[in-house]
Amino acid sequence: MLYRILCVSLFSSAAVHATQAQTQPYPTKPLRMVVGFAAGGAPDILARLLTQPLHDALGQPVIVDNRPGATSNIGAEIVARALPDGYTLFMATVSLAISPSVYPALAFNVPQDFTPVSMVASVPLILVVHPGLPAKSVQDLIRIAKERPGQLNYASVGNGSPQHLAGELFKLRTGTALSHIPYKGGAPANTALLSGETHVYFSGMPPALPLVNAGRLRALAVTATKRSPAAADVPTMAEAGLQNSEADNWHAILGPARMPVTIVQRLNSTLATLLAAPAIQTQFANQGAEARHSTPEALQRHMQNEIVKWRDVARAASVKLQ
Repeated sequence: MLYRILCVSLFSSAAVHATQAQTQPYPTKPLRMVVGFAAGGAPDILARLLTQPLHDALGQPVIVDNRPGATSNIGAEIVARALPDGYTLFMATVSLAISPSVYPALAFNVPQDFTPVSMVASVPLILVVHPGLPAKSVQDLIRIAKERPGQLNYASVGNGSPQHLAGELFKLRTGTALSHIPYKGGAPANTALLSGETHVYFSGMPPALPLVNAGRLRALAVTATKRSPAAADVPTMAEAGLQNSEADNWHAILGPARMPVTIVQRLNSTLATLLAAPAIQTQFANQGAEARHSTPEALQRHMQNEIVKWRDVARAASVKLQ
């Protein structure tokens, strides 16, 4: 009888503690936002722009944890293996949708191992060329590339990167034969273009715009469906005469799989308010990004569509990494 009483008592105590843990207000400790790229890039900058507003809204610090490598796969794996308690988040980019198609073996499954929280930003790339190349428009570039098959090349920040796949998409849509030259990051890619070592680059907006404004690079188009406020005089690819060539380096907040719905809803509603704030929208626009909120369901659909889109591009271009 005493044993039965003790068991009932222990079970009741455990149930009470479990109920209390589930009903505790969230959050009660600092949050970690993992960024799969080095400090200074767009994912890091946008994450840091959100940390203080999130701190103010949630009442807990948000700490950015940079874990660069393998086009964000190292950071993604950390988040996929974390406890789904809402205290470990991931600043994901389009790289996460590209990875399943270009890496033969990942330590995580993109559709299954993450919980979508919200879209954060649309960040188009900008097609820039060296001023020495006599291309004043996308159509000029296509013509020159066809007149010089195999003689023009394009830079990227690495194999399997959004910049790489954007270049391959351009080749597929135009029937041109540009050669790909991967570099270890945006800075050396920009340096190569400035020196004339390469001819074409689908660059991130923040590092390219000062060089375009200084006349050191020429911008031909942005890879978005509409013009960027940061480069209002630069046409979209569609306006430049090239349809279905959008390449949005979108940014989104994800968590580990099986996050509680109440926590996802809390984070999503908080981000909806923050991303609608004029101050955040201006700060994002200064980085060439458009603040963009979504429901978790809409983000999940978008990621699924992006996985299919970039899988088709990777297959057509035979892009496969070890």
